[in-house]
Amino acid sequence: MRKSLKNIILVSFVFLSISCSFKTDNRPNILFIMSDDHAYQAISAYDNRLIDTPNIDRIADDGILFSNASVTNSICAPSRAVILTGKHSHINGKIDNLAKFDDSQITFPQLFQKAGYQTAMFGKLHFGNNPKGFDDFLILPGQGSYINPLFLGKDKDTIINGHVTDIITDLTLNWFKSKRDESKPFLMMYLHKAPHRPWWPTPEKFAEFYEKKFPEPETLFDDYTNRGTAAKTAEMNILKHMQYMHDSKIRPETMEIMSEVEPKMIYTRDDGTTTTPSVERFNGPYGRMNESQRRKYDITIDKINDDFKNNWPKMNDIEKMKWKYQRYMQDYLATISSVDDNVGRVLDYLEETGLDKNTIVVYTSDQGFYLGEHGWFDKRFIYDQSFKTPLLIKWPNVIKPGITNDELVQNLDYAQTFLEAAMIDIPDDMQGESLIPLLKGNSQEWTRDAVYYHYYEYPSVHMAKRHYGIVNKDFKLVHFYFDVDEWELYDRLNDPNEMNNVYYDPNYKDVIEALTSELSDLRKKYKDSDELSRSFIYD
Repeated sequence: MRKSLKNIILVSFVFLSISCSFKTDNRPNILFIMSDDHAYQAISAYDNRLIDTPNIDRIADDGILFSNASVTNSICAPSRAVILTGKHSHINGKIDNLAKFDDSQITFPQLFQKAGYQTAMFGKLHFGNNPKGFDDFLILPGQGSYINPLFLGKDKDTIINGHVTDIITDLTLNWFKSKRDESKPFLMMYLHKAPHRPWWPTPEKFAEFYEKKFPEPETLFDDYTNRGTAAKTAEMNILKHMQYMHDSKIRPETMEIMSEVEPKMIYTRDDGTTTTPSVERFNGPYGRMNESQRRKYDITIDKINDDFKNNWPKMNDIEKMKWKYQRYMQDYLATISSVDDNVGRVLDYLEETGLDKNTIVVYTSDQGFYLGEHGWFDKRFIYDQSFKTPLLIKWPNVIKPGITNDELVQNLDYAQTFLEAAMIDIPDDMQGESLIPLLKGNSQEWTRDAVYYHYYEYPSVHMAKRHYGIVNKDFKLVHFYFDVDEWELYDRLNDPNEMNNVYYDPNYKDVIEALTSELSDLRKKYKDSDELSRSFIYD
């Protein structure tokens, strides 16, 4: 009897040991989907006047949509550095696209990898070529290419034929199907290049969207009255600064025929040869195509150029602005339509395999973008279309489906949110706040009532002046510095289009005093200062 009992105990111990060795880690998976320059206005869950995005909307339908999500610095590489570190630009070192990222900074993927997550990144990182904390990656060098792009890999670099949006998705799905370790939770960063300029869609979307016409924003012909120097001097006006060859897909030979339309400028390549910048930029993506690809694109390019030659000389400036706006929207939105299709492919895979049941899915952009508001394209400013960013999150059995939240959240918060969700210790020097209370419906635990913004990249392309500011739900206070010293205040409730700077209106005296004090407190909280700002101004 004693021997029999001993054998039962031994067998039970062995069985328990085997069971434990095959135990699956039940912490949530994280799929982080980010596009580049995806305006919230171009997601139908936010606004359905421009485009229908049924697959991205699925995330909102099954989860939460943040209507007041924003960035700390509206420019590509700095935004990504903020997301990875959970720290403002002046702390992580990546203040602009040219500044060096502080490699000593710990990123949240490193913490995930250390905590036993399987980690992967496919798509556009934008800075560095060896991202820390990833078991597997293939990333675009810098901006990367829309057509037949080069990817930098952990083991080797490779050129993959096709359209970049499809390819990034193929790489992501291939990892899920053939490389995922089913015994570990995963962190997948699925990062699209689109819809970043110069907006080369797939040939099918190119043809489809060229036939569409889109509503104009009410501020398309803004003359910047009642605004400061920064808005008046920025170089991102669709009529004046959007390039015909680079952006509107006008062929170099068409421009030669109509050379009076755009002044010729000389661009010196690294090898010393010269060309015009627009020719260089048109021939960049177009020159990467093989003959088969080129034939497909030529059908639509020919239509665009015929339209340009036949109508442009007869147009006045208002008509030209309208024409360039439509060309902009046709290509920009066509690239987003492909992103939406491909997001659908990945969401479908998660559902088909049952992975969706324990996966947090996030969709966001590295910042917002102007779609003709104030006559602009691009980003950079603290004004809403640039400052605000889409943020949609689903987490089955945690987030109540189909809810909207208007709290002031930022890309600064993502790292802490993911770490808390994965039950990983959050470093004390991270500066954001976990969104977990909001995801779980505990808004009473959320205490933030204002966010801080600081933009540095000036003088540079688009010439958006350096500025910092504070934003709450009611007001936005901004200080432009460096070569000007100007303040702006916007009443977000009564002036949602931000057309009138009321800083000098005596009716807002008390608001200005309170916000100026709060701004000073926020700068101290985040360890920013005028002295530090001056240290980032180069000779």
